[in-house]
This record gives sequence, structure tokens and C-alpha cells, in this order.
Amino acid sequence: MLTVTLKTLFRRDLEKLIEELSLYKDESKIWYIEKGISNSAGNLALHLVGNLNNFIGLHLGNTGYVRHRELEFSQKDIPRATVIKMIEDTIVVIDRVMEELTVEQVEALYPVEVFGGPIYTDHFLVHLSGHLNYHLGQVNYHRRLLDY
Repeated sequence: MLTVTLKTLFRRDLEKLIEELSLYKDESKIWYIEKGISNSAGNLALHLVGNLNNFIGLHLGNTGYVRHRELEFSQKDIPRATVIKMIEDTIVVIDRVMEELTVEQVEALYPVEVFGGPIYTDHFLVHLSGHLNYHLGQVNYHRRLLDY
């Protein structure tokens, strides 16, 4: 089923995000931005944690998560270990939700409108995986470009 594949992909990419953050030689560079780069790796990690906990944890897993999207981009200098723990906690949530989703839920309309209209849950879950991968690539590039 699609959820098994997505669970594997979400876990793989979130573990890679942890690895990327761990590879920064200078922990402070996680929060560094420079000309033309508007988001630090740390803020992208916070954004991914918020996004996945909201759209998968809250809306599909009824976790009660409360998202503060503006803080995902404005908070700075959170210790790397704290951000990594947030990502690890997100993996646990996604694993649980993906295991509990039924075929009927996956094939049904997503419980809230996104992108200005209804969307099927399977389609949106694939989008969320792509969104994670997109930002993971940005974190990788940020690290290699700016952690000197």
C-alpha cells in the first residue's frame, strides 16, 4: 500500500535531514543566511517539522498539534540537539499515522482544503513527501555552500 512506501520515504528523508544537520562543522552555521538565501537550514528543518506535524500528525493522526508557522521562519539559534530531537519526534508521529491509515482514508478527500480546493489524501501525501525532499536538498546545498 502507498502508506508503506511513504512511511519509508518520510523516515529516510527525515533521517537524512538529521544527518545533514549533524554534518555542519560549525553548529552556528545552521542558522546562517547570506545574500539571496532567505532561509537557513535550521529554519527549513523547523518548517518541515511544523508542516509534517500539522498535515500528517494533526489532520490525519489527530495528535492535537498546534502549528506556529511564523516561528518556523523567525526562531533562531535553537541548539542542534533540540532540532534533531524535534525531527526524531516527527518520525515517530509519521510512523504511527502511516501505520494506522486505512485504504479508505488514503483514497478519500483530505480532511481540510489545501491549495484552494479539495484534494485526495494520497495525492497530498505524495506532495508532502516531495516538499520534504525539496527542502532537504536546500539544506544539503546550504551546508555545502555556507559551512566553511
